Amino acid sequence: MNIEKIIESMTLIISTYSLKILAALAVYIIGKWISLKASNILGKILEKKQVDPILLNFLKNMSYYTLLILVVIAAAGQLGVNTTSFLTIVGAAGLAIGLALKDSLSNFASGVMLAFFRPFREGDVVTAAGTTGKVTSLAIFNTTLTTPDNQRVIVPNSAITANIITNITANTTRRIDMVISIGYNDDISKAKTTMMRLIEADSRILKEPAPTVSLVELADSSVNFNVRPWVKTEDYWPVRSDLTEKIKITFDEEGISIPYPQQDVHLFSEEAQKLTIV
Repeated sequence: MNIEKIIESMTLIISTYSLKILAALAVYIIGKWISLKASNILGKILEKKQVDPILLNFLKNMSYYTLLILVVIAAAGQLGVNTTSFLTIVGAAGLAIGLALKDSLSNFASGVMLAFFRPFREGDVVTAAGTTGKVTSLAIFNTTLTTPDNQRVIVPNSAITANIITNITANTTRRIDMVISIGYNDDISKAKTTMMRLIEADSRILKEPAPTVSLVELADSSVNFNVRPWVKTEDYWPVRSDLTEKIKITFDEEGISIPYPQQDVHLFSEEAQKLTIV
């Protein structure tokens, strides 16, 4: 008799919970499929709008996992789990994980900001967190820069957003700023005309905005000019180097000096001082 009751009880329990398990599995499988489809649809919509690939993948993954969490909660409800208590446990676990991974989450949040606001893109040359280099990779947690001497620098995204970002190649044109000095005995007009002639002879230097050569300072040992031609961004360093070399060579040919810092030293002998006192 007792055995029959036990068998009946076990049969009832199995039949009851098997239905709940099947229902939970059905909710999970169907919900996961819907989550995947919904995230793929969102990805296609964002792709048509030409959203940046990094931001696209981030939004796609976020939508998928958010929907999947809701599916898991719904499946747990089918098993008879108290969803309120379940959410409380999940929230507490999330808080604990967040405190343990606060630095990583800070980098993650900064990566989201960089993906949304796009202060730079892959291929740009930037100065960020004290490092200058070409952006070769922009990920959610860090950004990879390649320096001019071909070093790979991986910068945490939180360090980038916490500091000033200079995007050197964001604009198509850039101004070269040079200070050229001549001696006090040299002809100012001749030096200025010579530099303008060299600027106008270089086809890489833009006509607009117009280049300028202006006298800006009567220094201790020299007369200083600001030389400011505009060029395409990719021509900045080649033009700067070539123009500096041409100015030096032409000044030597024209007899215009580029002076060294000078200092006058006056010497007085003790005997001369004694004679003066007497």
